[in-house]
Amino acid sequence: MSTAFFPIREKPAAAPYKSGDVLVLFGELFNRGYANGLVEEAEKMGMTIVRATVGRREKDGTLRALTAEEAALVPKPFINIPLEAGFDMEPASNGQSPNDQMTGIKLSEWEAAPIDMKLIEESRARGTERFRKNTQSFLKELETHIPAGKNVLFAHLMAGGVPRTKIVMPLMNRAFKGTGDRYLSSETFWNSTIGQVCQKNFLEVTAETFRHLLDLSTPLRTKLQGQGSHVSYVAYGYHGTDIIYDGKLQWQSYSPYLQGWAKIQLENISKEFHQKNISSCVYNCPEILTNSSSIFQGVEVPLYALVTALEKEMPKHPEAQKIKADCQKLLKDGVTFAQIQKSIDEFYADSIVKQHLSFEKWPQHSSGHQLQKLIASSEHIVSLHKDEKALMTAVLSELVFKSCGYVMLHDSWAPKSPAAWIGHDIVARCM
Repeated sequence: MSTAFFPIREKPAAAPYKSGDVLVLFGELFNRGYANGLVEEAEKMGMTIVRATVGRREKDGTLRALTAEEAALVPKPFINIPLEAGFDMEPASNGQSPNDQMTGIKLSEWEAAPIDMKLIEESRARGTERFRKNTQSFLKELETHIPAGKNVLFAHLMAGGVPRTKIVMPLMNRAFKGTGDRYLSSETFWNSTIGQVCQKNFLEVTAETFRHLLDLSTPLRTKLQGQGSHVSYVAYGYHGTDIIYDGKLQWQSYSPYLQGWAKIQLENISKEFHQKNISSCVYNCPEILTNSSSIFQGVEVPLYALVTALEKEMPKHPEAQKIKADCQKLLKDGVTFAQIQKSIDEFYADSIVKQHLSFEKWPQHSSGHQLQKLIASSEHIVSLHKDEKALMTAVLSELVFKSCGYVMLHDSWAPKSPAAWIGHDIVARCM
């Protein structure tokens, strides 16, 4: 049921959002994330931003709203109802959460971890019940922040779902960064009992939260539309992106992106509601490097090719010139963008890497050779910088945030597809 490839090629015209219209952040806004670009664009339009929180966990695992001191740091209006999704910390009928079940599992025995899937499903059901109840409370309070006649854009910010227990991160590090003896096949990890818990939690956090939002906001949406307001929904996807390599604009993707199956489900949910004439779109954004994406070593390799897209699409634009100059300052003396593009081209030209460039087969698991090549490419490009902690990725990620924010806000008024792709070409043109 996944949606066909639908890249946005034309810069969207300005949407009719106006001052006083409302952008609802369904999820918590963190620094250096995609949604900051959407917020910035909405603020330029004079829109009111309603913020949310996923809440915080006490030492005993209890989920709570922010304290008065914590809430004081969040710009208003702010709805202080914990929207944490997933079920890894949700106790089942025996009092054990999925994380409790995985506590104490040694690295030497993870493949045969005895996890009771019946209890996992109990936790999953309880987590869903909690989330839907809190979402209903959130929507009830939200109604008080929407003036009559104002248009509303809901932005789904939920992603992730890595179980917060000790055994998972070392395994994921090996699956995403391991080479030689440390390499762990992502498929082996994914099919293990621990991997199955991750699969289920990713689906709940990344995808099903969008269904709950679209479903539970139906009464509010119907009421607002009855008053003449326009209501739209956007979500952040990842399903590969168009970049320039081998001299052409072509689709490529990071492997192994284990949240990919949940992102496909996110698109399917959008399609389901889009078919009911609800304005909904999942925007598949280009790779960036953020605090949360840094576990995927090599995910940033295609980002460097954005410089080539700037040179092709906007060669004389002053902002493009400034971005290139800012990037050049970070590179060692004598290093050129052409050298970096050559490294990218060489990576994608590899015969085994090419097997991971099939849109129809996405998402794909890693192979040892492909992952090793990716990590080597990443390390080589990093070595061309003056300081390994000051990379071009920070400058280029900022441009991606801003351009994606523009595209999403303005395209969201009347999206032509339930899922759309934002490539490097349109990022450059929406600067």
